[in-house]
Amino acid sequence: MMASEVPLERMDSVRTDRADRVRITEIFHSLQGESRTVGLPTVFVRLTGCPLRCVYCDTEYAFHGGEWLSLGAVCDTVAAYGARHVTVTGGEPLAQFNADRLIHALADAGHEVSVETSGAMDISVLDERIVRVMDIKTPGSGEVERNRWENLTLLRPQDQIKFVICDRADYEWSRELLQREALNERCEVLFSPEHQRMQPSALADWVLEDRLPVRFQVQLHKYIWGDVPGR
Repeated sequence: MMASEVPLERMDSVRTDRADRVRITEIFHSLQGESRTVGLPTVFVRLTGCPLRCVYCDTEYAFHGGEWLSLGAVCDTVAAYGARHVTVTGGEPLAQFNADRLIHALADAGHEVSVETSGAMDISVLDERIVRVMDIKTPGSGEVERNRWENLTLLRPQDQIKFVICDRADYEWSRELLQREALNERCEVLFSPEHQRMQPSALADWVLEDRLPVRFQVQLHKYIWGDVPGR
């Protein structure tokens, strides 16, 4: 049983082919812990699989396994929670076949949908209704070479760029990129301390000292429930 109060298996009893299904690690109802909608009740749809291996990854359990569900079953499960906001995440959701079809089906159902993506995948597959919350991988992540820089030209004011900051070197690298590319003129920019390696107060002080046009954020869900899957 996945981490969801709604029994998923009863919704997917009919075998479907690859053209109409996705592999799901979990679907759960929680408070949004990051981004512009932080604190709002949100249904999270966590797709299985990720081609990246960030050193601080907190969802390694989503790399493998999961359960195949039809797109309709996923939409029905999400609808059962009665939430307005839906976040599709991973792993790396856009690495999975049919992810874009699922995301658009959730938007068609009337949800406000955001996608948490590493920035290593092409975000042009997402239509104008979808809010892109896109990581830019810092050197401290171990995956800086995976950044797909052409995605920057696709960002709109309603989208968000997120930097996970591991140390002072990460901060300076991120600050230089922010200023060189005028990222805050494209969309909102989020600076977040890596939960285990960066003191939030230190990052907050640096942002204030440099008067950066960014939103400082912490992972709210971890301060409420700890590093627990499905919360």
